Amino acid sequence: MKTIGIIGGISWVSSVDYYRFINEMINQRLGDVNAGRIILYSVNYGDIKTLTFAGDWKGIAAMICDAAQKLETAGADCILIGANTMHKIAGEVQASVNIPVIHIAVETAAAIRAQALKKVGLLGTKYTMEQDFFPSKLSAQNIETIIPGDDDRQFIHDAIYEEMGKGLFLPATKQRFINIIEQLALQGAEGVVFGCTEIPLLIQPEESPLPVFNTTLIHATAAVQFALAATV
Repeated sequence: MKTIGIIGGISWVSSVDYYRFINEMINQRLGDVNAGRIILYSVNYGDIKTLTFAGDWKGIAAMICDAAQKLETAGADCILIGANTMHKIAGEVQASVNIPVIHIAVETAAAIRAQALKKVGLLGTKYTMEQDFFPSKLSAQNIETIIPGDDDRQFIHDAIYEEMGKGLFLPATKQRFINIIEQLALQGAEGVVFGCTEIPLLIQPEESPLPVFNTTLIHATAAVQFALAATV
């Protein structure tokens, strides 16, 4: 079994799911009391948030690259950046190490393609929704991305940073998200990407008006496939 390196803490509430998903899936595959070989480097989300709001992506890249290098030195065979937004600097992280960085948007695009969907809604921070680093991976698989309107994008962004990142999952916020997904469905979305690792903690798949692509679970699944590729 290969060792999975996770850059977590972005935020810690979703890092818990990464750890749980990976261990559950490996146990399902191997049985008995088997679990994953995992190295977790957890950054301070407060530092990340400050740099993000300041637009200091160079500073963020330096911090995340340092974490990736430490994971590699510690013996990780692959790296997961445990947040969608931080994949804005995934290229810099990959260039800083000699082991693969498993890209959350690439894996999500493959999962959507496997369901033969052509148009999906994307929810996440404004960086994830408005910039190209995530939608470009979908378009490379001929998948069209729809994002919410201005007011809804701001609401989602604020909820991620001011509520969910603090472990707050409020009923009123959930209902607003569901309403937003309904609007995306009216625009022709065939599914919805939960492009923030905290959103799956707010809304269960059965509560969504559209089929859900849980990027945390998709990312963790890809890591398990990598880790077990040579053993099962």
